[in-house]
Amino acid sequence: MKKTILLFLGISLFFLSCQPKRIDLLDVGIPLAMAEYRKEQVSDVVYGLSFDIPEDKTQPIPSKLKLELQVHDLSRPLYLDFNADASLLKQVMVNGSQQEIHHQKEHLIISEGLQKGNNVIEVLFSAGEQSLNRNEDYLYTLLVPERASTLFPCFDQPNIKANYILDVTAPKEWKVLCGATLENKTEQAGKVHYQFAKSDPMSTYLFSMVAGKFESFTENPGIFDMTFLYRESDTAKVRPSLPIVYDLHQRSIDFLQGYTEYEFPFQKLDFAAIPGFQYGGMEHVGAIQYRESSLFLDASATERQHLGRAKLIAHETAHMWFGDLVTMDWFNDVWMKEVFANFMADKIINPTFPDVNHQLQFMTAHYRGAYAEDRTRGTNPIRQQLDNLKNAGSLYGGIIYNKAPIMMRQLEAAIGETGFREGIREYISRFAYGNATWKDLVEILDDKTPNDLKKWSEVWVNQSGRPIFDEDISYENEKIKQLSISQRAEDGSGKLWPQSFEIALVYPDSVLVLPVSISDSMAIVAKAAGKPKPEAILYNSNAFGYGIFPMGTLDFPIIQRLEDEVARGHAYLNTYENILSGAISPKKGLDFFAKGIQAERNELIHGMLCGQASGIFWSYLTVEERNKEQPLLEKMLWKELTDGQHAPNIKKNLFGLWKGLAYSDEAKAKLFSVWNKAVTIRDLKLNEDDFTDMAMTLALFRHKDADNILDSARAQLTNPDKLKRFDFLRPALSSNESERDAFFVSLSDASNREKESWVLTACGYVHHPLRQESAIKHLPLALELLEEIQKTGDIFFPKGWLSNTVGQYQSQDAYSIVERYLAENPDLNESLQGKLLQATDDLYRFVEMREDKSID
Repeated sequence: MKKTILLFLGISLFFLSCQPKRIDLLDVGIPLAMAEYRKEQVSDVVYGLSFDIPEDKTQPIPSKLKLELQVHDLSRPLYLDFNADASLLKQVMVNGSQQEIHHQKEHLIISEGLQKGNNVIEVLFSAGEQSLNRNEDYLYTLLVPERASTLFPCFDQPNIKANYILDVTAPKEWKVLCGATLENKTEQAGKVHYQFAKSDPMSTYLFSMVAGKFESFTENPGIFDMTFLYRESDTAKVRPSLPIVYDLHQRSIDFLQGYTEYEFPFQKLDFAAIPGFQYGGMEHVGAIQYRESSLFLDASATERQHLGRAKLIAHETAHMWFGDLVTMDWFNDVWMKEVFANFMADKIINPTFPDVNHQLQFMTAHYRGAYAEDRTRGTNPIRQQLDNLKNAGSLYGGIIYNKAPIMMRQLEAAIGETGFREGIREYISRFAYGNATWKDLVEILDDKTPNDLKKWSEVWVNQSGRPIFDEDISYENEKIKQLSISQRAEDGSGKLWPQSFEIALVYPDSVLVLPVSISDSMAIVAKAAGKPKPEAILYNSNAFGYGIFPMGTLDFPIIQRLEDEVARGHAYLNTYENILSGAISPKKGLDFFAKGIQAERNELIHGMLCGQASGIFWSYLTVEERNKEQPLLEKMLWKELTDGQHAPNIKKNLFGLWKGLAYSDEAKAKLFSVWNKAVTIRDLKLNEDDFTDMAMTLALFRHKDADNILDSARAQLTNPDKLKRFDFLRPALSSNESERDAFFVSLSDASNREKESWVLTACGYVHHPLRQESAIKHLPLALELLEEIQKTGDIFFPKGWLSNTVGQYQSQDAYSIVERYLAENPDLNESLQGKLLQATDDLYRFVEMREDKSID
């Protein structure tokens, strides 16, 4: 009998050991395994949400959730994401029966009362406030990538799309905007009750609610009425901007309907302009949010600012198809919605600005941002791995916004415009109101070309970095015998980037352009053979390729006489990359850029040159070198401003660069004379914001009368939002070191970091290169707060925080602080470590350049 029992136990244990191990889905955040299970567990989700907003922002917001859904699997509990304190949950009803509240690891767990098929779950709660962005007289939600669960219980993953039925009770003077049309509005007990229709299906991160004291404007630019909420009070900005904003939205819709052959997919398109908004814009279904200052421009705005506004509107409107209609299945493909929004925006704005060189605009818009991250040790692939949505915010950055459109342009060229467009139309039609992956798109596009797109995608999409190109040229009898181009990965790996671009053979009276296609480590430019020896060879003259191309200082005089704007612009861009790679010294590069700034007449190139000159000056010169160069550079710029025959847009570029360098006593006196309007610069258009900024710059540069200047500047402000911003920033500008210290330490409290754009500006003042001797003591705190900032801040805040603190430094001491932090935090999240290495790339390069004596 004992033998039989033992045999039975042995067999049972054997079979138990062979059973698949049951994975515990419950964890902090939203693990991939949980998301995959829930996608199969539920469907037909409808969120009925009610919010009763009190006038006092310190009071909680009583809220209700009526969740209707189909449940297909009862083998596990229902996990609703609620990343807020459990005390906010007041009552849970499941199919009419009250249940005990069970909140664990940021989840509301429903384990009783469920049934297969239809279910109704009702929750009374106080709204979570982490992403509610409450101000004294307005609020707005911003829930990307997984912040909806910080506001209300939900399935906070992109592939469980749902409908929303929202009603909001708000103070009487407030207006409310969301992603559905307003059905009813009634007054009750001194407040107003708004009831909205059922929304279109959308992912949780696209849910939006804006409420507060806003001005409202409604107009029908062609497809339906659009309502615009805003708080800007400067009529010189509002009056000219309103019709343009509407026109740009309609132009974007018209283009996208034609390109995709799919009608506008949602019931409405409204938008709100938010003061100090964290991003340029956010593509909420039917209720886009924008940064107010990006939309409202006056007569002082440059062509670049007008282009920027048009592209921003085109970008967010493109998201209605790319991201909102067809959404990534998981946030590792978040780049797909961004690349298409940027890629389509570039196409949309072309006819709106017929006088702009759009190939040049593409280069200036994307290449600098892509290189700024891809050249660093913290670079990442376009498509990244993601095991938990709590880390999704760290996926955002210059790679997905700027490298991805460059990649997509190469992909379109490889397939052909017609085949590419046909593939996109099929993609939109097949996955409308659903979710898709990069693999889904590649399979569609693969049928449109003989090229192996999966192999092509592996290096461009799934791997990081960029190539360095080298030339090998031989001559015979003053003619080219053979010209070949080779590529190697900047990071030392064996990666190769298949791509196409052009080279220009520059002669005294002509330029010969030759095409290049490279897919391996080397390509021979056969058409160059037999051509006369040129004065110079400009590589990637059409700014279509990606990487660092050969460049020498002997080419400088030739570059500046090039008539082709794209070739000239790329040559300046490539010069900057060669400076940072160590091939050209910063001093020679700065001299070259200074000459270009005086001679250049194209605003896009000129703006890029000003940015490059500022970057070299502040990040790659020592204090001694800066003090030597500043008087020469400042006087040259002032002469160009006051005596030069430049267009107004160029003057605005010159003024911005000059103002940022005007820290000598002589220059401060000039800046003060412009600020107090004793001196007027011809053709330089300045507005109220420019004068406020001048006052702050004078304080930053320690003008002797800084306090009175700031008092006067504040007295000129009438807009309440601008007054609050001014008061927030003022301690960061103080001449009193202890006051600046106290301000920066106060940022340890998350409540003092709510206005993230203000915080970044303030950090820029505290840690400005002129103040680093006193501010460097705060770098350990800045780094110590990094992980908390990722948890409490929005998606771009961690990188912005690093860039505006430690990222501004150029000293061995700062370098040592960063190295010590990395050594002491070996388990730092990989994406956060990447952000730190991206933000401190200039610091690392500066230190390495000073150690490398070969750079003259």
